[in-house]
Amino acid sequence: MIKGYNIVCFSNDWDGDPLSKKHIMLQLSQFNRILWVNSIGNRNPSASARDLRRALKKVREFRQGCRQVADNIYVFSPLVIPFHSSALARAVNRRILVRSLRRACHQLGFDSWITWTFLPTSADVVGNLGERLLIYHCVDEFSEFTGTNKQAVLKLERRLLEKSDLVFVSSDPLYESKRSHNPHTFLVTHGVETEHFRKACSVEGILPADIAGLSHPVVGFYGLLADWVDLNLIRFLATQRPRWNFVLIGKVDTDISLLGGLENVYVISQKPYSLLPAYCRVFDVAILPFVVNELTLAANPLKLREYLAAGLPVVATDIPEARRLGPNVRIGRNYEEFLQQTESVLAQGAGPRASIADTMCAESWAAKVDEMSALIQPVIARRRQPVPSQRPPHEPLRLTNL
Repeated sequence: MIKGYNIVCFSNDWDGDPLSKKHIMLQLSQFNRILWVNSIGNRNPSASARDLRRALKKVREFRQGCRQVADNIYVFSPLVIPFHSSALARAVNRRILVRSLRRACHQLGFDSWITWTFLPTSADVVGNLGERLLIYHCVDEFSEFTGTNKQAVLKLERRLLEKSDLVFVSSDPLYESKRSHNPHTFLVTHGVETEHFRKACSVEGILPADIAGLSHPVVGFYGLLADWVDLNLIRFLATQRPRWNFVLIGKVDTDISLLGGLENVYVISQKPYSLLPAYCRVFDVAILPFVVNELTLAANPLKLREYLAAGLPVVATDIPEARRLGPNVRIGRNYEEFLQQTESVLAQGAGPRASIADTMCAESWAAKVDEMSALIQPVIARRRQPVPSQRPPHEPLRLTNL
């Protein structure tokens, strides 16, 4: 693992779900200092009450300045105009963000740093901060999210790809789509907190009261209930097998009225990360019922590895990263096949098994960060050498050098 560096990370809000970004930075914070920059947005805001509450929260957090949230991790919440298709808004954002971030870095004693961004909308800012190294870590096809201006996001991402020293991607489809814009693009799949989720294989501990009394089999899902979750598929499964119980755990971010009236479907509020293994203990099989589209085809759902680390067999819709994970992830290419695969898993004796959890032993976040560090170190070493009078044409143009 790289050690002794300052890292400025552009990502989602720190207090959100522990996604891949947070896992990576928590690993790096063992030997490096992190300034986590809360979300600068990816989609245009609406006039909804939720977006208004979010805007007010941003103002409150901005007034707090930098705050320490963990050992070696500091969080800064910038104020931005969230209209990324507007050249004027982007110019104002660039001016404000560059000044405020340089000030925050100065306060923390970051005299030089690595910028590690997960957001294509950071393209106007990163590379202008005086960083030593610029890394773009692409974990989604951001232009395909509902509410984004597709062309504006694609244009910003293209600029970010071209100026980055290194690009990491989390899936094969992302690798194929990004490497043409930057030859220094590398595939590093997601990791998993193996020991945390392996707790699901234990017979000890109290089962969650809200689902402990359900009859089996229990078909489980956790995660954001958004428009990429195939509610029609869930309804089909629940109506075809009324004696199965379906548990959906997570924040609801879409209309789920389609599931109304189904007595064997239980929608449960989002649970803390610390409790997820206990809920997995109740599941007989985990499902990934995603709509198949450009967004999900490029995705590497973190929950797939978490399900497996919990020892659960999985049935998933046909996306590349589900196929990658081998025999413990069954693929349902249509509704009938999804049902058949789920039945087949249950017939073999389901529930968490240590033998399945063992397959994730080499997939830890520590191992993934070591893999990325091995790619970063040679670039840092190259940057320490004298700058040639003319940069090789294949090397991305940079504003500053080590």
